[in-house]
Amino acid sequence: MIVLGILLLGAGFFFGNILFDIAGALVLMIGGALMLAGRMGHRLGGRRHYY
Repeated sequence: MIVLGILLLGAGFFFGNILFDIAGALVLMIGGALMLAGRMGHRLGGRRHYY
C-alpha cells in the first residue's frame, strides 16, 4: 500500500491531477498505519504482516 501511495502521489504531481494526490496521500497514510500496527505486533484482519 505504501508503494501504491507513492506511485499515486507521483502520478498526481506529474499529471497535475489533485484526485491522484488525495488518493495517494490517503493510501500512503493507511499503509503506514498498517505497517506501524504490524510492527507493534497487533493483528489486523487476521494478518500479522501487511506487505
